Amino acid sequence: MELSRDARKGMIAPNLDQISLARQCELLDVSRSGYYYRSAGESEYNLTLMRLIDEQYTKRPFYGSPRMTVWLRRQGHPVNEKRVARLMTLMGLQAIYPKPNLSIGNQKASKYPYLLRGVKIERPNQVWASDITYIRLSKGFIYLTAIMDWRSRYVVSWAVSISLETEFCLAALEQALQQGRPEIFNTDQGVQFTDRNFIDKLESKGILVSMDGKGRCFDNIFTERLWRTVKCEDVYLKNYESVSEAKQGLREYLEFYNNERPHQALGYRTPAEVWAQKF
Repeated sequence: MELSRDARKGMIAPNLDQISLARQCELLDVSRSGYYYRSAGESEYNLTLMRLIDEQYTKRPFYGSPRMTVWLRRQGHPVNEKRVARLMTLMGLQAIYPKPNLSIGNQKASKYPYLLRGVKIERPNQVWASDITYIRLSKGFIYLTAIMDWRSRYVVSWAVSISLETEFCLAALEQALQQGRPEIFNTDQGVQFTDRNFIDKLESKGILVSMDGKGRCFDNIFTERLWRTVKCEDVYLKNYESVSEAKQGLREYLEFYNNERPHQALGYRTPAEVWAQKF
């Protein structure tokens, strides 16, 4: 009798010393992403709360856990602040500053100054920026990272992951560097972006590293606007069921965003039209 995927997943022992987790997944024909993805262990009700928190935070990014708790109670959900704070932390929504903080800081990592204060962004490939956001699914969630050219708003590359490991940010960076090279690369001070492998990849190309000041939500404002646009124009309308469906849907939307969606700030040109000026 052939075992189901869930049954095979149940046979995996993450703390088994003799056989690595990757090898166990290989032997049981279970992808590592398939093993790890299980709605982060949250109940259906918590996932419902997270959907509501995500939508309200996108509209009201200054809401911390106290305000969010009051708002949820007014929607008929008798929750306490401790629960809301835990869910917001899981989602990467920072309660003090109005900014998603999915990439938690690493105290031992090297930090770099913010290089863009007062800088006039005049041309494509002058500045790229990257960030991470939470993307809800109907029964779980994933994380999305993107690399954007500031002048054109063009999404140079993107990647999704079921965890906040550095690898998917590195994958997006490697893909982006195949298309060009910025003078300055700006991120927040999260562990994904202060990871030595990430920094070395930039510095080996002669790219200057810039990092947002702690708690300064507007240092990466164009990427923040991208997240709101992606969620309001795509994610909330589609209600993706699975990781694969979300990846395909995001691919289609970001192609539309780059090539068809005119931006008022760009004189109603598309990001692709302005990005093309680099050539």
